[in-house]
Amino acid sequence: MVSGKGQAEANSEKLEIVRHSAAHVMAEAVQSIFPQAKFGIGPAIENGFYYDFDLPRSLTPDDLPLIEAKMNEIIASNVPFVRQEVTREEARQLFAAQPYKLELINEIADEKVSLYQQGSFIDLCRGPHVSSAGEIKAFKLVSIAGAYWRGDEYHPMLQRIYGVAFDTKEALAEYLEKLEEAAKRDHRKLGRDLDLFSIHEEAGPGLVHWHPKGAVIRYIIEGFWKDEHIKRGYDIVYTPHIAKLDLWKTSGHWEFYRDYLYSPMEVEEQEYIIKPMNCLGHILIYKTRLHSYRELPLRYAELGTVYRYERSGVLHGLSRVRGFTQDDAHIFCRFDQLEDEVVGVLDLARFMIDTFGFTNYQVLLSTRPEKYAGTIQVWEEATETLGRALTRIGLDYQIDPGEGVFYGPKIDIKFEDAQGRAWQGPTIQVDFNLPKRFNVTYIGEDNQEHLVVMIHRTVLGSMERFLASLTEHYGGAFPVWLAPLQVKIIPVADRHLYYARKLEAELKSEGMRAEVDTRSETVNHKIRQAQLDKIPYMLVVGDKEVASSTVSVRLRSGEQLASQPCDNFKEIVKSAIVNKVKELSL
Repeated sequence: MVSGKGQAEANSEKLEIVRHSAAHVMAEAVQSIFPQAKFGIGPAIENGFYYDFDLPRSLTPDDLPLIEAKMNEIIASNVPFVRQEVTREEARQLFAAQPYKLELINEIADEKVSLYQQGSFIDLCRGPHVSSAGEIKAFKLVSIAGAYWRGDEYHPMLQRIYGVAFDTKEALAEYLEKLEEAAKRDHRKLGRDLDLFSIHEEAGPGLVHWHPKGAVIRYIIEGFWKDEHIKRGYDIVYTPHIAKLDLWKTSGHWEFYRDYLYSPMEVEEQEYIIKPMNCLGHILIYKTRLHSYRELPLRYAELGTVYRYERSGVLHGLSRVRGFTQDDAHIFCRFDQLEDEVVGVLDLARFMIDTFGFTNYQVLLSTRPEKYAGTIQVWEEATETLGRALTRIGLDYQIDPGEGVFYGPKIDIKFEDAQGRAWQGPTIQVDFNLPKRFNVTYIGEDNQEHLVVMIHRTVLGSMERFLASLTEHYGGAFPVWLAPLQVKIIPVADRHLYYARKLEAELKSEGMRAEVDTRSETVNHKIRQAQLDKIPYMLVVGDKEVASSTVSVRLRSGEQLASQPCDNFKEIVKSAIVNKVKELSL
């Protein structure tokens, strides 16, 4: 008898085979439309598949239905998938007109090469595949993208077609509905529609320009972040954006992460680089004087902007950029303080995530990789300490074997948005490397110097990535405490402008973000625009409201509420802001 878990794994493996087979069927369809096509690779991926092509012209979205139709013809014919083995030389002859396949063949160590053929298409492949194309029941081609051959920007740019495939049409329809909702929530689209941020090629890809509305959200989050850190015993610090290259050589960053660092610049015959992280600045602050064991732990926090070179092909809105502000902190403590400090970070991380409305998390404890700094004993003790901290605070977690960073074990927390998608959030890393490289010590009870334990940690991640996740989580309809504009006041006619301005001034004096819509448009048009802008509250004021000193309230959902005294409205909204409520109500 197969267990539920075993059956689920079997179904997953079967679906992966279907998706891989669908990629081959797509390649055959493309070959029939573009006989000159050169083929890259076509693997199964989560929820679907893709294939990379070198084609005589650029594809457009209009090509996808044509390729889909040809795929359906192949599937309807139920052609079998046939495996065969040939020698490498025979494979070279067979793929003589396919340069990407020849490159792959030349890297195969075995004398025999495995091939699969269905219909007129034959491909290098280890398999397995479905028995015949008719087993592919439900698929859809969803997008076209550029992709460098083998992910290398110095190689040719190919055209990648993405598809999704499921075992039933119902499962496909459900997934496509999620994709449609995800497209509506895409932070890049909402960033344009809501005027939050922009990225300009003329300034450089991956570099974010925050518009006033986006800057307001970021300002609120950063203020909240600083206040909470100060409450919990952190000291706020600021460090420079550049530092001498020698500092990064001492730390090991230049050796290990050189491909992600920007080229050095020369200043007065000294080489500097723009900082890729904030930790070294915090170490230098710590080392400005000797510290006693009685002073520890010391917690330095900084919203520090850093720069890393990411290839243009992986840049993605706010979630993958070249310049970002890290919600960073470093804790210098004794080893016997490590568990309590990790518990404190986890408590803060959970509080922050909950406050912003994320209710589900995935927690991973990453253990020692093959290459590591420090001794096995210290690694094991530190890993056990992180596990105890997770247990103390009541967080279930999974072990992620071998995925710790080379300098120590770590905890990663991925929070799920409203669609169940996971985003990288808090991370807590124990570091044995930098304290040793920079001789970061404290004077112990024995009056001797001892190396500190250093904790690198974030509780949100970067401001950019967090704003991306927050925008998509709420679909741009931010809670009232985060909304760039909280109240839009809509006068029915010009004679109501004075009262509208008076309301605006009163709301602003109470710390609310309010604005009068003075445009010469109809009331319905103004209401519709405020809804599109996802403004939480609209106050419509006409003769009745002026006469009774009240406001007529509408929510961005379209719900219209009864008129009420302005003071009553103000108190309810102020309470929602102070308590950081997630849903609108009155």
